[in-house]
Amino acid sequence: MDVEKLYEALKKVQEPKGYYFNEDRTRTMELLEGLLENKERYGYMACPCRLASGDREWDKDIICPCVYRTPDVEEYGSCYCNLYVSTEWNEEKIPHDYVPERRPPEKTRF
Repeated sequence: MDVEKLYEALKKVQEPKGYYFNEDRTRTMELLEGLLENKERYGYMACPCRLASGDREWDKDIICPCVYRTPDVEEYGSCYCNLYVSTEWNEEKIPHDYVPERRPPEKTRF
């Protein structure tokens, strides 16, 4: 799959759920490329902003969309990577604050 097809497929599924791609298309496409690279490398689309272990079960919390996306977008208007955002975030109606890492530290040591 190429990055444009991934963009269109995810957009179609995620927008009805209230998750939108960052309007910075360059950033969005870089992140989607990272997802495709991780799929090729590990066999699953691990978050490109986090270090995956290569163990699907261990990394299931960071397979995009990660389990942290919903609380991140609810609290900050953006997920950790800034891939998925709210309309308010895209329209700059809310501050673009740093989204802290929610993944437990023990999950980052493998």
